[in-house]
Amino acid sequence: MKDFWNERYKEKEYIYGLNPNDFLAQNIRHLKPAGKVLCLAEGEGRNAVYLAKLGFEVEAVDFSLEAQKKALELAKKNGVLIKYEIADLNEFDFGKNCFDAIISISAHTNSALRKKIFSQAKTALKEGGIFLLEGYNKSQINRNTGGPKDVDMLFAKDELEENFKDFEILHCVDVVRNVEEGSYHSGEADVAQFIARKISNL
Repeated sequence: MKDFWNERYKEKEYIYGLNPNDFLAQNIRHLKPAGKVLCLAEGEGRNAVYLAKLGFEVEAVDFSLEAQKKALELAKKNGVLIKYEIADLNEFDFGKNCFDAIISISAHTNSALRKKIFSQAKTALKEGGIFLLEGYNKSQINRNTGGPKDVDMLFAKDELEENFKDFEILHCVDVVRNVEEGSYHSGEADVAQFIARKISNL
């Protein structure tokens, strides 16, 4: 998979666009101003740079060196700094009680790794911290507008609710919306949208 993504990100264009994810931008009010934020599977940096421009302290992680290069160039062009680590999410150290928010936009993995990511993200968030996610849900498998073609890598509302049942769930829906994010996410899509707040240290 690393080779696949490095090859895809070698394209000169920013293949998922330069604008932040709509769901993130629409819900920025839930994040602590100037807080420390971790962006998972950040790719070319559009969300990390958006957050940094708003004054957040941003860390990003992805396993693609080509994505990191483009993200750091985008940050430089926008006059902001982001910390961007190259790591496989299966091996990445999330830390403990160190982030005010964790952002997961189209961070698709298999279900076993996804469960591990959720557990580590919960531990890494400070009390009151926000976990915000948007990704393709399982019914997207029938569309050709983006996302993996493996249903195990797609999200489901009940799975999110179960994994974060000890959080305050602020928003959890499966919804159809138009997604226009570069050449690979384009058109009507079935997505899962999720926001939850950590209510106590775990």
